[in-house]
Amino acid sequence: MIHPRTLLGAALVVLTSVSQAQDSHRGDWLRNPAMGNYKAYAEFKMAHYAEAREVWETLAEVGNGDALFNLGILAEDGLGEPRNMKKAETLYTSAAQAGNFKAQYRLGMLYSAGTLLPRDVEKARVFLTLAAHGGDRDAIATLATLGQPAASLTPYQRAEFLGASGEHTKAAALYRQLAEAGDRRAQTRLAWMFEAGRGVPRDLSEAALRFESAAVAGEAEAQYALAVMYRTGKGRERDVAQSLVWLRQAAGQSYPPAVAALASSQSAGVGL
Repeated sequence: MIHPRTLLGAALVVLTSVSQAQDSHRGDWLRNPAMGNYKAYAEFKMAHYAEAREVWETLAEVGNGDALFNLGILAEDGLGEPRNMKKAETLYTSAAQAGNFKAQYRLGMLYSAGTLLPRDVEKARVFLTLAAHGGDRDAIATLATLGQPAASLTPYQRAEFLGASGEHTKAAALYRQLAEAGDRRAQTRLAWMFEAGRGVPRDLSEAALRFESAAVAGEAEAQYALAVMYRTGKGRERDVAQSLVWLRQAAGQSYPPAVAALASSQSAGVGL
């Protein structure tokens, strides 16, 4: 008969090993935040939200803007946790202050729309200006029409405001119309919606098709997303060589996550 103390000792050994492995992973992510974010995004694509959150929370502890922004997405959409716009606002603000242009743009849109967060045109202007100074083309276009009647907005801008107002089904329908007319930005936005199940049923295969269409048309954000799909085998059959092709194309357009991921893999002397 196995003595209880023997079982307890074995359990403690297992728990210690798990803890040491977790600490090792945390150390790896902190030493190489770009690869940590890449791993977390891959987990996100597979709907492994708890695993993605673990990585992003580790990086958020040291003020990583990408991680803070992505945690905001989880909170806003209620992915793997209860939906919490106040928490999302706090995370987006921290990410924006860390220089994340996506968070700056998202806050600008949320404050401008005034549905999911209280309307505040001045805050919207501040965050959109920050994003515009960073070269975000959508922020630049939105600043030009901030405070103007809805009739003055382009169809793409109307879709963006619908999304910022939580009307994701209507936003997806408008993005679809624009994508079918050849708008690669709208195609990319719609692909994200299929990936997250925002306003449309979650469908990784459909997301991959739309990311690829936008990527071939030269959209850096879509090229990066497609690279991760080929790397993880989610939405596309796993193909590391193809992943590197798209990652390099996105990095060649100075898309920040792609630049960071490619530089990290090269400095480590390994492929992704």
